[in-house]
Amino acid sequence: MNDPMGEPINDQAPVCDYENSGYQADFWQGKGRDYEDAVERIALRRLLPETGKRCAEFGAGFGRLTDELAGYDQVVLVDYSRTMLQQAQARLGRSDRYMYVAADLHHLPFAADAFDGATLIRVIHHIPDPLSVLQQIHGTLTSSAAFILEYANKQNLKAIARYLSGRQTWSPFDQAAVEFVKLNYDFHPAAMRGWLREAGFIPGQTLAVSSLRMNALKRRLPLALLKTLDRAIQPSGAVLPLSPSVFVRNSMSTADTISTPVPLAAADALFVNPTLKTSVLRREADMMICPATGTRWAIHDGIYDFKETL
Repeated sequence: MNDPMGEPINDQAPVCDYENSGYQADFWQGKGRDYEDAVERIALRRLLPETGKRCAEFGAGFGRLTDELAGYDQVVLVDYSRTMLQQAQARLGRSDRYMYVAADLHHLPFAADAFDGATLIRVIHHIPDPLSVLQQIHGTLTSSAAFILEYANKQNLKAIARYLSGRQTWSPFDQAAVEFVKLNYDFHPAAMRGWLREAGFIPGQTLAVSSLRMNALKRRLPLALLKTLDRAIQPSGAVLPLSPSVFVRNSMSTADTISTPVPLAAADALFVNPTLKTSVLRREADMMICPATGTRWAIHDGIYDFKETL
């Protein structure tokens, strides 16, 4: 797999860009990760409401988990990599049900109340400043939305064992993030809960996922048994998640103060200027245009491209 390079985009935060990477073929297809894929699907089914109007799959990549969102009328796949979105489009097709958007999670081009569901899975471990991205996502959701977050857990059993045996210098018990490879971070559960609350979310049901992510176990135990065991272990995340991956269902902090759910943003008002959220974009041919500034973004082969302006 080609290692994605994190490059600054003007004055923006560094972005881990999977453009032209072999992520789908080199990381997932036939690479012994059937267990990870299966148990992540179990967790997602446990946490995400079965039905809804419009769900955003932030960091959707090639659409590996998009079929788990079948109960939503429309799914918006968002990724920084155009080539990953092209792969997702090849898997899912072009229709009104799927929308493909290339955008930076630090500067999302979506109106308030755009989505009543959202996921961010296998993504935030590439983000140096999780709070900024969580705030951006919060700003796109209705008051009754559910947001499913997955993050890489610093306080996992393997890290604890390595630290206590002296084979690892960093402590899994302090709340500072650890960057183990460039733009690859493990986060402490307490720190992540703090960022979620600061962004306006209420962290809820928490699952410990992929606890059996060891090659020796995956070679010796059948997948069906691994799934059964992981399913049984997942609820332990509510007490003390010690797994390498943690899933959290989050609700909006405004949900208890609004008696009537806010409706979704209309389809023709879905996009806004990423840096001027009050300006709703209009479409002209294969361009999205900001009326306030005249800034334009292209639509290439069904992919709304907010990575750069025209």
